Amino acid sequence: MKPAELHQWLLSDAIREDLELVTRATVASELIGLTSESNLSTELEQLNWERLLLAGSLLARSNERTPVEAALRIATAAVSLARTDQVHDAGVILLQKLSNYRAADLALERHLLKPDLVGRLGTAARLEAFTRELNNSILVEHSGEWLRVNPFQQNFWIHARNPDSWVSASAPTASGKTFLVLQWLIDEMKTTAANMAVYLAPTRALVSEIEDNLSLLIKRMSIEDIEVTSLPLATKYSDAAKASKKLICVLTQERLHLLANALNDNVKIDLLIADEAHKVGDRLRGVVLQDAIERANRGNPNIKIVFISPATQNPEALLEDAPTSKVKQPVDSDVPTVLQNIILATQRPGRTTEWFLDLRRPNDRRLPIGEVKLEARPTSLRKKLALIASSVGSKGGTLVYANGAAEAEEIALLLTQLIDSSANERDPELAGLADLARRGVHESYQLAPLARKGVAFHYGNMPSLLREEIERLFRKGKLRFLVCTSTLIEGVNLSCRTIVVRGPRKGVKQPMEPHDFWNLAGRAGRWGNEFQGNIVCIDPDDVGAWPNGVPERRRYPIERETDSVFRSGKELLDFIQTRWDRETSQLNQSAQLEQVCAYLLALRLREGTILNAPFTRRHDGAFISAVDALLTQLVSNISLPAQLVNRHSAVSAVGMQKLLNYFRSYEGNIEDLLPAPPESSDAYNRMTRIMEIVNDQLYPAFQPPTLIPLHTLVVLEWLKGLSLAAIIRARISYHQRHKRPFQLPKLIRNTMELIEQTARFRAPKYIAAYMEVLKLHLREIDRGDLISNEMDVGLALEFGVSTETLVSLIELGLSRMAAVEIHEKIALDNLDRDQAKKWIEEHNEQFDGMDIPRVIVSEVRRKILGIDPDGATEAVAGQS
Repeated sequence: MKPAELHQWLLSDAIREDLELVTRATVASELIGLTSESNLSTELEQLNWERLLLAGSLLARSNERTPVEAALRIATAAVSLARTDQVHDAGVILLQKLSNYRAADLALERHLLKPDLVGRLGTAARLEAFTRELNNSILVEHSGEWLRVNPFQQNFWIHARNPDSWVSASAPTASGKTFLVLQWLIDEMKTTAANMAVYLAPTRALVSEIEDNLSLLIKRMSIEDIEVTSLPLATKYSDAAKASKKLICVLTQERLHLLANALNDNVKIDLLIADEAHKVGDRLRGVVLQDAIERANRGNPNIKIVFISPATQNPEALLEDAPTSKVKQPVDSDVPTVLQNIILATQRPGRTTEWFLDLRRPNDRRLPIGEVKLEARPTSLRKKLALIASSVGSKGGTLVYANGAAEAEEIALLLTQLIDSSANERDPELAGLADLARRGVHESYQLAPLARKGVAFHYGNMPSLLREEIERLFRKGKLRFLVCTSTLIEGVNLSCRTIVVRGPRKGVKQPMEPHDFWNLAGRAGRWGNEFQGNIVCIDPDDVGAWPNGVPERRRYPIERETDSVFRSGKELLDFIQTRWDRETSQLNQSAQLEQVCAYLLALRLREGTILNAPFTRRHDGAFISAVDALLTQLVSNISLPAQLVNRHSAVSAVGMQKLLNYFRSYEGNIEDLLPAPPESSDAYNRMTRIMEIVNDQLYPAFQPPTLIPLHTLVVLEWLKGLSLAAIIRARISYHQRHKRPFQLPKLIRNTMELIEQTARFRAPKYIAAYMEVLKLHLREIDRGDLISNEMDVGLALEFGVSTETLVSLIELGLSRMAAVEIHEKIALDNLDRDQAKKWIEEHNEQFDGMDIPRVIVSEVRRKILGIDPDGATEAVAGQS
């Protein structure tokens, strides 16, 4: 019998009933409030563990997902459900045979395994275990440390160590990708000639997490010649070179463009890691990521690039544009390291408080797990989520997915009424989070009273420090329930035992794509933190909630946004042909075509043709020639320098040319086109005018036009370095002065969204391009005297900074919220980094009496002084 046939026989016949029993039992053991349909304990007592573990050992030899998952299920059950030490030992040995050493360590940490397993083994078994561990280890050269790894991690390490390779690594969420890549990155920086590396992360939230993890690893390793930063500052690059230090920049794709612009493209990146690299296919943002990677490659043709993506079908697609001199090495795995259970929650007909829980199995089979009874009738969808989450929950943290920030706040409020929170009321850390919410956002911000009860909500527009403290306390178990939005899909490594979800959406009324659903599901049962995770899907048969059903687990293809638009064929050709004559106000109706056209125009201006670009190999030659010909016609209208266009390749050269033409024909006072310092009396009028010009000439970025005054106010307040709380107070005051009714929770959320989407995204993108074109015109008319050499407007808007002291505090590693709070206590506005650090060292003992939120004091001491009494970052740096 062939191995595959043996595995099939075991699963379909020999152990099918026993495997279903332990599956039901392991899932049920994680859930609270469950009424089982049968006595699982009695059935488990009659189970032949020896026979089942033997089958698990045979299944563990496979490289296919289904047999390995079955072996993992058997091992987990043996460790967590069996009542004898011998079975526990055998379960851990099976985990080791699966190269799942982190789960084996977790068993020891949770006292499911007695210490000194090796000492209890016979000689032959001990030798086998030693050989197995040696074969599944890698050497970290700079430290001499051996790391135990799984096959995916080992395969990645071997290929990534090849100096001539580009690697594209894809594996399921929770397979140890991030942890190993960070170890590899540090080892590469220490053992090779690489001086600068960039870790590209898709969101600011993930930037902060990766920066903290890298800093912690470097500190643990006592490495002093590598600096980590998330600031795209030219001084960081030059200072590292002067100090003979190596530099790792953790950046979003937008920040990488800011850094390249600040250095006038004189930046040599030796190593680049593109995390969540499948996002080259994202609508609108995919082109920005693709262009950032290509720009880094242009700066150093010998650059080494590593792509990381979760469970994709074709990771090799990311290597298609690699230079011919590079070895293209995909590293692919679909083998699970942790169990993830899809649980279908279905109402008992006629009884809205009684719900069946079934585990979804292959081929649309359902395995009954038990029932739960809700505390009340779920008379609304939000109550349904809250009631089921509180009734099912888990013995660890529970995430509840909400389709928007408002919904997250309301579900969290409902949850606080369904749990016993008496023990949480006196917790000092929850009190600290509540204090930060009140003082950092608003005294009536709903998060504050909820946090005191052990419940919180979490969404992308929240200040980073507030989000990070929520995540820390959830990891620590202080927050029992966390209601989240799509932020957690973007790679934030926040784990839990259970996720409760109904009809997930990403964006306005758009059903969540299957790969995003499974990225979210990957938060349940994080490797090394849990043995398994549960994803409770409510109303699985409701087509309104799940138009395409609960997504099946499968790997999904990567396709670049540019390639997707190329497939539109005639639509792209028509857009390019008519782009010059299109009304700017209509461009947001074809935003994806505009984005790709802008990218192609920058390429055409830089290279003289697109015909030699690597992507052309994937498309019909006649079509590419037609695109090139139309671009040539369009370029004939453009007199802008190619270098300027390439600095802002996400903004159309057509729009920038029209903007330049506008400046050339402007008959008013040219100084009126310049922004004034944010504190200037005419700053409001000038910024309003700039936004109107951007809308008319570049792109309709600030919409609707009637809200430009609000966009202006928020941008100026952000540039002044005002805190979020101060900006919210200003919005409230405005509404009160003009006797306009408002709902405080909505006003707070809208203000956060304006800061993130306008002040930190659209304004840096379009106003930075506006300023470059205006400076070009000022030089044309010999008015270079009006050009300021102050901070780049894109950088100032990205971080919301107005003084050198504020920049220095952020450069030291503080979040903006903390930096603004400390900045208010410092008299001088021109402190450099060393002076700011000295001020903090001198005033450290006074912080507790300065009326600064406890969480901010903790961040200052941890990140700048190296004092970490709470161990806040220790739990963050695990494998993921």
